Amino acid sequence: MKTMIKASLVVGLLASLASVNLQAKDSDLNIIDNVKLKGEIRTRYERVDTDNGVEANALTNRLQLGVAADLLGTQWLSAYAELTNVSALNNNYNDTYADNGVEGNQVVADPSQTRITQNYLDFKYGKTKFRAGRQLMVLDNQRFIGAVGWRQMPQTFDAYTVTDSTVKGLNLFASYITSVNRIFHEDDTKGNFDTRSLLLNASYQVMPELKVTAYSYMIGEGTSGASDTYGLSLTGKLPVSDGLTLNYRAEYAMQDDPSMENAGLASNSNVQVDAEYYKLEAGIAANGILGGLAYELLSGQDTGGKTAFSTPLATLHGHNGWADKFLSTPTSGLVDTSIMLGYKSKKLGLFKAIYHDYSSEVGSIDYGTEINAVYKTKVPGVKKLGLLLKVADYRGGDSVAQGNDSSRAT
Repeated sequence: MKTMIKASLVVGLLASLASVNLQAKDSDLNIIDNVKLKGEIRTRYERVDTDNGVEANALTNRLQLGVAADLLGTQWLSAYAELTNVSALNNNYNDTYADNGVEGNQVVADPSQTRITQNYLDFKYGKTKFRAGRQLMVLDNQRFIGAVGWRQMPQTFDAYTVTDSTVKGLNLFASYITSVNRIFHEDDTKGNFDTRSLLLNASYQVMPELKVTAYSYMIGEGTSGASDTYGLSLTGKLPVSDGLTLNYRAEYAMQDDPSMENAGLASNSNVQVDAEYYKLEAGIAANGILGGLAYELLSGQDTGGKTAFSTPLATLHGHNGWADKFLSTPTSGLVDTSIMLGYKSKKLGLFKAIYHDYSSEVGSIDYGTEINAVYKTKVPGVKKLGLLLKVADYRGGDSVAQGNDSSRAT
């Protein structure tokens, strides 16, 4: 049996400063005004234990500084810039960057680096906004497009984005991406890549109990997951009585050959992209007590021509277990059945425990089980200071996906 335990302790402090103005000399025109500064310090300790004796102890710190301002005395033109520094406070882990010299340790993908993580202009007209530049993107539950916020360096995109909420209940999103800036060291070949990708997402709040979201994510070259993904999700919350609410998610997506680029599986081999995704989830919240069941399927390769479903721009850590055993879909696909229990209150914070059972979509191969637990709270007496503890314990089954012969916990 393959076992990995990964534990993380995160302490974060947010700070905001008052706004200031800068006026052009001998002019009533404000070059910049309503300036807002933001700062964040996030210190993390992450430990990985495995049954093969290969471990990691990672102590890292993230310092993030941002500044936002209105430009030229307008209410429709603004800018934001953000700098992120990640510093390793020890060297007992493999940060995935070859120069750190400890490649024999387990991976904790937080290399030391400093980067401009966001730098964009916003143009607003009514409830329509156009954003140009480097930016974060978080769509839906981040299953397809996300910021990878669990790692110290976020994933960002160089893109042109339009959002609109003119029609009540209807939210439209469209973005053309030219480059993806990943969590890895920017000098690493994994750190960033150019692409031509188009993201379309539309959601409509039909009623309080039903939200319909349709999307098309056309991922171009630069990643092995080049494909067109088309999907539909139904989500909602159903109030049953005072203090009792049911919630649900039903989602289906399919993948086809990439249309934005003459690249990817369709042009590089005889294999054509043909993959499917299902997600069924139901939950309950009753006076602070939380519970839930979920079934998720990502198709794998079979003799009928199906390919493994891929989500190369997702926040992968938030799905299929926090041990990060399934950051890419195994060749035979993945079926993840999970159950969640938890409790949430303003005074005590949030606690959740999740049990995952993994198997392949093709052949029903046993990929093992995993237990996740998380506790999150605000530190009393210190404004905007938070504490988070996460643990994941993965136990391998009859076969470990993709040759990952050790387990991890986060």
